[in-house]
Amino acid sequence: MISDFNDPELSGKYLGTITKDFVNVSDILKEASYQVRSRKFSDYPIFPISKEEQPIGQLFLGKAEKKLDWNYYITYLDEFIQRKLIAEELVEDFKKAYKNPDEFCCLFVMDKEFTSFVYIPYPED
Repeated sequence: MISDFNDPELSGKYLGTITKDFVNVSDILKEASYQVRSRKFSDYPIFPISKEEQPIGQLFLGKAEKKLDWNYYITYLDEFIQRKLIAEELVEDFKKAYKNPDEFCCLFVMDKEFTSFVYIPYPED
């Protein structure tokens, strides 16, 4: 169960590889977030990322074909609730912690030693 929706303890090891990838895919992720919201799928798009295959969301950008360190998946809050990754009683806390999706990308980072939501600001145009 996940209860920390904005972990400030993001190690430099993760931040470096995530940021390196993010610069290359941020425009694609920002557009996908906009499409999810504008088509009313969800007000809370989430991009799970991992180095290995994982079951949350649909693969959106594969690391091999895009020459990235991370695989990027796409989903939204409802899947986290359905999978009981976010408990019903924590949904409102998640919504309060969720940052403006026009300015921040909500990543769900999954790696061996680290699993957490991370909000990364989209680069300024």
